[in-house]
Amino acid sequence: MFNIPNILAFIRLCIAPIMFWIILNPQIFTDMGWHISWNYYIASLLFVIASTTDFFDGYVARELDQITIVGQILDPLADKMLTLAAFLGLMMTGAASAWAIYIIIVRELFITGLRTLSLSEGIDISASWAGKVKTVAQMIAIGFLLMHWPFGDVLLWIAVALTLYSGGEYLVGFSKAYKSKEHTA
Repeated sequence: MFNIPNILAFIRLCIAPIMFWIILNPQIFTDMGWHISWNYYIASLLFVIASTTDFFDGYVARELDQITIVGQILDPLADKMLTLAAFLGLMMTGAASAWAIYIIIVRELFITGLRTLSLSEGIDISASWAGKVKTVAQMIAIGFLLMHWPFGDVLLWIAVALTLYSGGEYLVGFSKAYKSKEHTA
């Protein structure tokens, strides 16, 4: 349970609420006489550090053969907590579209339920290539939105489209695996 990938996922779990708090409380830095942009920088830095742990926990788990049931649950949970903390904070501060965030949250909840069902049925629906591209697109959009850079809203809607596509891919993959399992049972 206490291996490097799980520790990295746990670090991501811890960073998410801190980053959320910083996004929602820009006065922390402005009250100290710092420019508001420091709020963006620090929230973005935390997001980049946490996102980097996402890459390394998967890499280390595969390379050192440290894939565990706890890690299979903890890793996607940490990913969701991190991206949702960023998206909700951005939405609550008016930096991101509420509709885009709503679509992303609904998809994430649906896929989390589908993954839970697939585990109970003994069906493997590991992250697909589209799911990984979706995650990268979301992370890039979050970075642009946190920094208040141009085109952040465009990148967010691109991430929404990829989020819906990868969700459909998960659903189709689960349906095929479930039907195949029924025919072999």
